[in-house]
Amino acid sequence: MSEYQYFEFQAIDRALTDSEMRELRRYSSRATITPTSFVNVYNWGDFKGDPRAWLEKYFDAFLYVANWGTHRLEFNLPKRLLDPETVSAYCTEESLCCHTEGDSVILSFDSEDESGEYAEGEGWLVSLAPLRMDLMLGDHRCLYLGWLVAAQNGHFEDDGIEPPVPPGLGTLGSPLQALGEFLRIDQDWIAVAAEESGEANASALTRDEIAGWIAQLPPEEKDTALVTLIDGSDVHCAVEFRQYAIREIRKARSTDGHDCLNRKRRSVADLAARADAIAQARRAREAEIRERAKAKREREAAEARKKHIESLVGKEDGLWAKIDALIATRQPRRYEEAVSLLQDLRDLAAMEIQGDAFSSRLEALCLKHARKPALLARFREADLVDG
Repeated sequence: MSEYQYFEFQAIDRALTDSEMRELRRYSSRATITPTSFVNVYNWGDFKGDPRAWLEKYFDAFLYVANWGTHRLEFNLPKRLLDPETVSAYCTEESLCCHTEGDSVILSFDSEDESGEYAEGEGWLVSLAPLRMDLMLGDHRCLYLGWLVAAQNGHFEDDGIEPPVPPGLGTLGSPLQALGEFLRIDQDWIAVAAEESGEANASALTRDEIAGWIAQLPPEEKDTALVTLIDGSDVHCAVEFRQYAIREIRKARSTDGHDCLNRKRRSVADLAARADAIAQARRAREAEIRERAKAKREREAAEARKKHIESLVGKEDGLWAKIDALIATRQPRRYEEAVSLLQDLRDLAAMEIQGDAFSSRLEALCLKHARKPALLARFREADLVDG
């Protein structure tokens, strides 16, 4: 089987220039290049560029999928909107790495699976790219999921302690669900994480709080923010100002908006044991649901069978005649039809307590066709006669 490597880069904060697009074209004549993306699939060759260098110079997001089980997602974010020290609490050697380059923070989410199953890369990045903005707005749930991959895969000692659990892990939106799937995180582990996670909107700002805070800002500070926002000289001005507002309004509250940092921190062994318990409970529920569904199907089938048999009352002679006609064709498919009708007659006889009469007619039928071993074999397979 040929290789499969999928590379996709996305420019979010600014479009590529014509000159930059020509530079990228030198690396591949087959790639799809637009002002906001570079996409290529390699089945025999290999990527000639440096993904990390490209992410630092041209793009804001990068996705890589290979058929030997590698899944990688990387983001380039402004350092002023994502504190590297905050990220470091979630970093692992295996599944979430972070490094700074100038004014940028580069995040890398990784998942390895050598089971032989892999998903193609197309369509993933469009689902995952919104996580970059979430990070800039202070949503750290994807960081916890990046750490959780390593915990799930046994890369920590049992006494290792989980990082701060962000709020909202119990209500993951589409991008976070896609990340969990992309990183191949077991849903039972996510359920464990959610048990110590608060509500996602518990610390959301109200419109009145925002209005009150803005009213107290010095006029020159408001003017500067509005000028920067309108002239478009800083694409991150709105996000940075929102971060500032969130931070200051929460400080003014009587309760800490970051109470998730003070929640109980569990060991990796605790997480694993709880995930196993959740998995067992889930499997038990699923088995119970399957059993109920099976019992329902069996009841419905039995009721349908009963109605069918009842509809045959008074038609016995005609059915025996039809059976003779089917057998006379000597066609295997017609033999199957004859067997089905005999089963109907057997069940009808049992319902009417006329089993002896049915047995006598079946015995006579077997004697009549004693030289048809294929037919008699079908009778035995259908439990109409003994061996």
